[in-house]
Amino acid sequence: MNHRKRPKAGQPLDHRDSPNYFLIIGGGISALMAALILVGYVWTPYNTTEMSGGAKFLSPCLAHPLGTDNFGRDLLSRIMEGAGSTFLIALCVVLIGGVAGTIIGCLTGYFGGAADAVLMRVCDAITAFPSILLALVLIAVVGMGKQQIILILGILFIPSFARVVRGEVAKQRTQNYVASARLMGASHLRILFLHILPNTVPVLLPILTIGFNNAVLAEASMSYLGVGVLPPDASLGRMLSESQTYLSKAPWYALFTGLAIVLMILGPSLLTEGLQQRRRRG
Repeated sequence: MNHRKRPKAGQPLDHRDSPNYFLIIGGGISALMAALILVGYVWTPYNTTEMSGGAKFLSPCLAHPLGTDNFGRDLLSRIMEGAGSTFLIALCVVLIGGVAGTIIGCLTGYFGGAADAVLMRVCDAITAFPSILLALVLIAVVGMGKQQIILILGILFIPSFARVVRGEVAKQRTQNYVASARLMGASHLRILFLHILPNTVPVLLPILTIGFNNAVLAEASMSYLGVGVLPPDASLGRMLSESQTYLSKAPWYALFTGLAIVLMILGPSLLTEGLQQRRRRG
């Protein structure tokens, strides 16, 4: 059997031998939240909209592991539904912003010219305003609801993806493998989407994670302000807003709701960092 040689006394350890804690912890948190969300789509311990006057503000117990809220609704059930709603909205926002931004960034970064200048100025105009403020203005125009939030946030997230992809594509197009592909007669679209785009994946991965985290925060912030997911559907942001009134009476309400939002962001962030560390170690 082949065994890895142990380092001699005083010899530094090989970093490839050290455990990747980011990957382990991030993977564990992400798996926990994924399981909670997936189960919540098909089953919850209680009806998330069922109210019970006799069960108001129950502290965590066997019947209600996370306690109940001001209407006697089971917090675990509502957090499961709210996390699933937030995840679905964030995922759709990232898909819209990521796909559209990647296409725009690829085309402008590769071809340049007048289209590049115009589209980048449009991106500058969108990013010049705070995204939440601009989202609130657009919601006042198109109305509230899940579909409206997904569409508005998806459009607002396009510039951030477009800028990153544009810069990476502009750098990649000067590489030797692109010149070789041109000499072999490959079309521009083939070079762009089959040669250059795959080489932007290491840059896209952290951007997608940041985009997802920002989408989670944006949805939670809008629901917190009362213009996001509409009741009676559960929403982590709205639940956090409601829990503030009862901090002294039912602290678990705010604690568990806020913890769910934190874990939804922390898990993918640590997991992405762990994957990048693993790639750097080879």
